[in-house]
Amino acid sequence: MAFSSGNSGGPMADINVTPLVDVMLVLLIIFMITAPMLSHKIKIDLPQPNPNVVNPENPPDPVRLQIRQDGSLYWNDTPVDELGLKAQIAVIAQQSNQPELQIDADDAAQYEVVARVLSDAKGQGLTKIGFVNSN
Repeated sequence: MAFSSGNSGGPMADINVTPLVDVMLVLLIIFMITAPMLSHKIKIDLPQPNPNVVNPENPPDPVRLQIRQDGSLYWNDTPVDELGLKAQIAVIAQQSNQPELQIDADDAAQYEVVARVLSDAKGQGLTKIGFVNSN
């Protein structure tokens, strides 16, 4: 409903833009303050490629290690205990062309078991370790 002003009996045709200008100025100030924060740079040390490393023509087949919810370990679908796992890792770690160890840990597997496997693999000198999801 429009109010009339003055002597004319018609509706007022002007819109009061003062509140709109106030809101726009506040938004402008907010964006001027926050915009420099959004362009903040973070320094990250990324690994650099080594040009002296030659990729093999035929890489060996990856080894799949499954860690089930109950903590049982399966080396290429064959059950293995912790000592057998360490022996298997030591064998593939000594190869000149190491296969990739693909760890498939169940979502409900205990982190302690996964951490112990990673520690054993790293301790034996295994360099190619990856995680896969069977789902």
